[in-house]
Amino acid sequence: MDVPFTWKVTGWFVIGWSEEFETGHSRALHYFGDELVAYRDEAGELHVMTGHCRHLGAHLGHGGKVVGDCIECPFHGWRWGPNGSNRYIPYDPDRPNKALKLRVYPVQEQHGVVYMWHQPDGKPPQWELPDPFTKFPEITAGPDSYYRIYPEFSRRAEYEPVHPQIVAENGPDSAHFRYVHGASVTPVSLGWEAVDNEWRFLTGWPDETSDDPDKMALRIHSHFSGLGYAMSAFEGTQNYRLIFACTPVDDGHSDLFYSIWWPRTDGDNSDVPPQDVQEKVERRFLHTVFEDLGIWRYQVYVENPPLGRIDAKPYMAMRRWATQFYEVPAADVKDPV
Repeated sequence: MDVPFTWKVTGWFVIGWSEEFETGHSRALHYFGDELVAYRDEAGELHVMTGHCRHLGAHLGHGGKVVGDCIECPFHGWRWGPNGSNRYIPYDPDRPNKALKLRVYPVQEQHGVVYMWHQPDGKPPQWELPDPFTKFPEITAGPDSYYRIYPEFSRRAEYEPVHPQIVAENGPDSAHFRYVHGASVTPVSLGWEAVDNEWRFLTGWPDETSDDPDKMALRIHSHFSGLGYAMSAFEGTQNYRLIFACTPVDDGHSDLFYSIWWPRTDGDNSDVPPQDVQEKVERRFLHTVFEDLGIWRYQVYVENPPLGRIDAKPYMAMRRWATQFYEVPAADVKDPV
């Protein structure tokens, strides 16, 4: 997908789920055009940093060993600490190379999801990671009221030609629900606002059983935290939460992450959803992201779209809001449609 803005977006981005990162193991990652290594140290802390050893360039994510809170290079045993510094050289143990450092990426884990902060120049986080269970005062149920999200209610789509802004622009787009998702009604915008790094919007689904056009069967409260991901809480006929994230891999492709918190059945204290619940959520809800993906894979970016009256104002307002997350120029800008 050719877009007139950078893929090296600033913000918090999902890189996986906590259970994918085992204690004492390293894992190779590739995001924002960079080779990375993630490892969970022996105390259970997760770290992400530059993937290649500064000594002779071996990849720490392919055979790197966890030793204490360090990652050990599989080539010559150089160890690198959580702050990116060289801690130990086995054949010169008293003289680590203090001048060498790996770039460290801030990481947070929240409700089973792993987030990484990215800023092109390596600047620290510019805002705190929001919590989807405290963002929506209208819905008071806490994390313990829901089944676990991973692995039953989480999905990933890898290396797709989709930019995070294209995903975000689904927010103010009410008309596509009929055609992409087969909705029987067209949802309506009940309000939206841009507040610093957040885009917040409230969507209503009209109640087909009522003669009152203002009666809503479902309200969807959604907040984007930068362009990296949206968190939504559903209120009404369905009462679940979700997070949908888009993380650039390189200039042209992203990984997409989707998780649903589904309410526990009354009297069920298990984290693991029963089979009938799994089947219902899979059949009715987990496939929706792939319906959108079927459009995004072949979409081109239209810089000045002829928008309809209803969606034009929030659509263009979102595009203006998004510009704050582009702190470097596009690497290879081509003529947009």
